[in-house]
Amino acid sequence: MSHSRQFCPRCGDPVEIERENGERTPLCATCYFDEFELVDAPDRIEVLVCATCGAVRRGNRWVDVGARDYTEVAIDEVTEAISVHVAADEFSWQVDPEQVDENTVRMHCYLSAIVRGESIEEEVTVPVKISRGTCTRCGRIAGDYYASTVQIRARGRTPTDQETQRALDIVTDYVAEREADGDRDAFITEIDETSDGADVKLSATKLGQGVAERIVRRFGGEMDESATLVTEDEDGNEVYRVTYAVHLPEFTPGDVIDVDDDDGPVLVESVRGNLKGVRVTTGEPYEAAFEDGIAPEATRLGRRADAEETTLVAVEDERAVQVLDPETYVAETIPRPSYLDPDADTIPVLKSRAGLHVLPAAETD
Repeated sequence: MSHSRQFCPRCGDPVEIERENGERTPLCATCYFDEFELVDAPDRIEVLVCATCGAVRRGNRWVDVGARDYTEVAIDEVTEAISVHVAADEFSWQVDPEQVDENTVRMHCYLSAIVRGESIEEEVTVPVKISRGTCTRCGRIAGDYYASTVQIRARGRTPTDQETQRALDIVTDYVAEREADGDRDAFITEIDETSDGADVKLSATKLGQGVAERIVRRFGGEMDESATLVTEDEDGNEVYRVTYAVHLPEFTPGDVIDVDDDDGPVLVESVRGNLKGVRVTTGEPYEAAFEDGIAPEATRLGRRADAEETTLVAVEDERAVQVLDPETYVAETIPRPSYLDPDADTIPVLKSRAGLHVLPAAETD
């Protein structure tokens, strides 16, 4: 680096500079600031705002800006449109919005910075014209648009009110997550609770798939999908609506079932993946075989909640106990599962067509 005394190429005044080899001789401060522009601002800004949700059109996209009123929209747009000279240091600015009429805000912008060690200030005024329209999302919502349907059903039964509500909670929570992540195409078009479950219409195919997969992960069961051609778009591409049919498991935790294998009934503990439970005759664990799919062919005998407390009369041996039949009050000898507490005075038993069986201590289903 060398120190030299050169002359301004514009006015000829001497300029003392430090420069690297090959660098052009700079203008003097007077000539430099004569043509210096601190900011580059448009003469006018036009903003299209959705009259329903307040989103702003930027290029080919609608953007949620979170503004509380149109003045905030104008400030955001001016902030995006103004560019500052690269030579500016310690730049700061403030705006003074002037509401000219219902659709026009005049933005008075006051800017300051340090350039070449000099403090400079500049003022620009940018009119912002606001027009109202309807964004793609709000237009679709108003037109009841949907691209997928999730049907919530159950194998061999009707979903309980609790299952239906929890499944619908999964739907609303997932859609809310997608919206929070900035997905403007995510919305629920319609929820229809039917006599055999619920149908949910959603705005996007991937949204329906994501919801269906989460319901299956939560409850177990299976999902089928089918597509229906509804139209062609302007480019001639086929447009389909996809239905995701969610089939909740036939059995739920807390069911007591007869799997017809001569080893005694099973208390269902889990239906995620394949069915799992415990034998009420022995207390041994049970898991549906691979060839049975997610659940075996079985008959529901009752629910854990149907069990009644009865007197434990005697423990006969490692495999049998005597209890009082809760209906006839006659002492009956029944299988002794490993989970039975031999010191208990009373125990929960379920009476069904398969007989009388001891269940584990009661839990909330």
